[in-house]
Amino acid sequence: MQAKEVTYNGLTFVPFINREQIAARVNKMAKEIMRDCGDVNPLFVCVLNGAFAFASDLFRAFEYDAEIAFIRLKSYDGTGTTGNVKQIHGLTEDITNRTVVVIEDIVDTGFTMKRLVEDLKAKNPTQVKVASLLYKPESLQCDVNIDYVGFAIPSKFIIGYGLDLDEQARNLPDIYVLKEE
Repeated sequence: MQAKEVTYNGLTFVPFINREQIAARVNKMAKEIMRDCGDVNPLFVCVLNGAFAFASDLFRAFEYDAEIAFIRLKSYDGTGTTGNVKQIHGLTEDITNRTVVVIEDIVDTGFTMKRLVEDLKAKNPTQVKVASLLYKPESLQCDVNIDYVGFAIPSKFIIGYGLDLDEQARNLPDIYVLKEE
């Protein structure tokens, strides 16, 4: 099915990455993670709410034993980042001597991921790896390592496949970008 323009909160978005491209890249990322840490029963840590669709697909494509946990952080309001990272729901699992794979929907400025990785490393895991479906290299403002990147994209606002605009549009199976006028 061909994706069409969509409108949320008076803003128009056009198709950017279709569901077939997403599925192919997610499967490839799962293979990369299996290659690096598949035999150690990693703990996947999904960053809610945005990464839930990606985490679900990535976790199902992972062919070794693994566990999954969820945390919720918030740093966006509308179409922009607030610059503040708030932890809404924290990690309750013991990650001492575990391989942790953080699953994130998008790394933009990098501040959220930097703080999260620092917080996780303070809990003595064997290693912390980061898998992000989307990455905006032009927007990065701090030093953060992303081990597995789905798509490097320009610094534009996107929705769909878990990403939202004020909690709307997460259920779109494709990724859309804000239409330029």
